[in-house]
Amino acid sequence: MLTVQPARLLLHLSGFCLLLAVGSLFSPVMQILWQVFGLFIIFLALLDWISLYRLPTPTLERKLAHSLPLGIWSPVKLSISTIPPLKLEIFDDYPTPAVVQDQPYQVFLPATKKLQIQYLFQPQLRGNMLFPGIHLRLYSPWRLWSQRRYQHLPQTVRIYPNFAAIRKYMKLAMENRLGQLGIRKQQRRGEGMEFHQMREYREGDSMRQIDWKTSVRQRKLISREYTDEREQQVIFLLDCSQRMRAKDDHLSHFDHCLNALLLVAYAALRQGDAPGLLTFSGATRWLPPRPGQDTINHLLNQLYDLQPSTNSGDYLQAAQSLLQRQKKRALVIILTNLRDEDNPTLLTALGLLRKKHVVLIASLREQILEATQEKPISSFQSALRYAALEEYLLRRRQAHQALNAQGALSIDVLPEQLPAALINHYLEIKRSQRL
Repeated sequence: MLTVQPARLLLHLSGFCLLLAVGSLFSPVMQILWQVFGLFIIFLALLDWISLYRLPTPTLERKLAHSLPLGIWSPVKLSISTIPPLKLEIFDDYPTPAVVQDQPYQVFLPATKKLQIQYLFQPQLRGNMLFPGIHLRLYSPWRLWSQRRYQHLPQTVRIYPNFAAIRKYMKLAMENRLGQLGIRKQQRRGEGMEFHQMREYREGDSMRQIDWKTSVRQRKLISREYTDEREQQVIFLLDCSQRMRAKDDHLSHFDHCLNALLLVAYAALRQGDAPGLLTFSGATRWLPPRPGQDTINHLLNQLYDLQPSTNSGDYLQAAQSLLQRQKKRALVIILTNLRDEDNPTLLTALGLLRKKHVVLIASLREQILEATQEKPISSFQSALRYAALEEYLLRRRQAHQALNAQGALSIDVLPEQLPAALINHYLEIKRSQRL
């Protein structure tokens, strides 16, 4: 639909014409000026209106990546080309929920020129997002009129979990600066399980590493070097229940778990292991453990449009489902948000899983708990709130202690602490040879 509106200049001229009309009541000269000026404005506005309708719609093109990370600012580029000189405003019809910067954009295009502009787009929801088209406001050659036009330019992009963290991990790993992510560097002295090579003795090598027969033959100390076992399997058991909808910032606990899952999966691949995935208490998605760097792409494609459900968490069903699918021993990482009332079913599920697998339970803790703890007690109500919170946290700690007593490993962290905590525990399990 083409909507024409008077521009600011035409409104100003009309206001001046109105002043002349008022003055014509008191002076014959002003009456003549008002009539001449009024006819001139009408004639000029008519010509400008016709010129505006004859203006061709600029040719537009949108350029952005086919996949974008959730919650990260990404550039969107718009290319505009036109034949006559033109002033216009541009507003890209972006999908929601999202946040943008540098929109709308006002620009003047000289004749036969092509211009590229850019704005920033931050998606707030994973899945498929549609950019339907672009809104335009064209101004007539004499700026008396403006016209709204809409150009359909449909483009679908996939909003993935935040894979930007993987890029940061890769960069820091290459520069040996993983400590900036909170990842502790494991002490390695060549004492893994798999034989790697023979080498000269180094200070710090244990006596059991020395190969005495080879040392005698070469008349110098020779050590055997081992590496951690490779091609072990890591299964992420991802909770998709309604509890994972909780939010501490613009990301839900579910999205925080997805980001951490991808980062740990990439770390496992770098260690030569094979990550896999099973979701429960929502849409069921199963990705068998597989090595190779393309596994990250498979995980992204499995997870990018997955959303938490309104179901309650069923840990027992999840354990039974995993045992039917996964026969080889693996490290099973359960990503969830525990409550003390979960313990009866969770302990049963844990008993089934631990018969064959090593289990690590990663639970997210709400930031509001710590914020409430730090608030000063200034009234009876705040004292009751503090006492209730302490009781809740005590039961939460007791729930984790019960899990540890059953032989499982557990962590209870804030969402932003989850990636580093998971990687550290994964590396510690590798070094302890529990798999």
